[in-house]
Amino acid sequence: MTIWVVKIGTSLLRGDKNQSTSEIINCYSSCIANSKNRGDGVIIVTSGAVGLGCQRLGLRTRPDDLPSLQAAAAVGQVQLMGLYQASMNRYGYNVAQILLTRADLGSRLSYHNASMTLKKLLGQGIIPVVNENDTLSAEELRYGDNDTLSALVATAVKADQLILLTDVDRLYSTDPRKNANAEPIYDVRNPRELKSLENFSEEGGNWGTGGIRTKLASARIATASGITVHLADGRKPKALDELLKGSRGGTVFHPHPKPLPTKKSWLAHAIKPLGSIHLDDGASKAIQERGASLLLVGVLKVDGNFSANQPVRIINSQSIEIARGISSLSSEFIKRALKACTSSTPSPLVIHRDVLVLIEE
Repeated sequence: MTIWVVKIGTSLLRGDKNQSTSEIINCYSSCIANSKNRGDGVIIVTSGAVGLGCQRLGLRTRPDDLPSLQAAAAVGQVQLMGLYQASMNRYGYNVAQILLTRADLGSRLSYHNASMTLKKLLGQGIIPVVNENDTLSAEELRYGDNDTLSALVATAVKADQLILLTDVDRLYSTDPRKNANAEPIYDVRNPRELKSLENFSEEGGNWGTGGIRTKLASARIATASGITVHLADGRKPKALDELLKGSRGGTVFHPHPKPLPTKKSWLAHAIKPLGSIHLDDGASKAIQERGASLLLVGVLKVDGNFSANQPVRIINSQSIEIARGISSLSSEFIKRALKACTSSTPSPLVIHRDVLVLIEE
């Protein structure tokens, strides 16, 4: 069985005078039903709740204030799930609504529970429909965050393939709508190529400022866990049928040859660090080259306020982030211990190797 995660963006679901949102979702559902009939597992990560809510409320433009956005999401989410349910029921399949926030996946327990729930639904032949919990979370209303969410969902269930459906046919060197000489990018084969594209995007040289950047970030997260990522044109919904049969997207991001295990992937990508721990050169070398845990003796200082068992960045003496991990000590405890520490004092453990991941990994 192949496990697919299919991310469908707002621009594809909006509909127009030629095709309604309902008709578009029905086309996608037909393709997904065909894949299910072949024995595959499919998870849908969908946007569109805010857009549908704005339509239902008669709003001509997307609201600027958070309460109005969340109200629109609350109204639109009901309609969005109703459309998916009606379409998939037509083909004999049930759907399940999963609402997540980035904070949900930042907790190890919540991440595990989400993973187990999604896998259970797949095992029962049900199609999970995942969306951000836009009615409650301010952070998740940023454009493009469902791209990141789709990658985190894919890693949580150890998916084989992630399809990012968008309104362009592939990735280009620059915006093809503005530059006729834009060069198509058909394959991104390794982390070095992907990092180069991300850096170019961050410098403002790439196109689609929000959309492409988040898709590159999504590809980085998923490929690091051994998942193949397809950036594909979703403006013709039936094209999804060919992708689910095994054809390639317009741009394919190839998986890392040494994928991260699930726990390391969670540490690297799902958590949001609450502070930073700065190391001396000896400690940096020990964790990078010898696979050591981090002891207090190698700590120079801490930034931010965090409790024990919360995530932190690990910074070397050149102010470069080299790792992330879960600190077993609070920031206040570390600060006090640094002041009281002597050469004869046993050095306490700050971060165990099992809950530490190198950025280069």
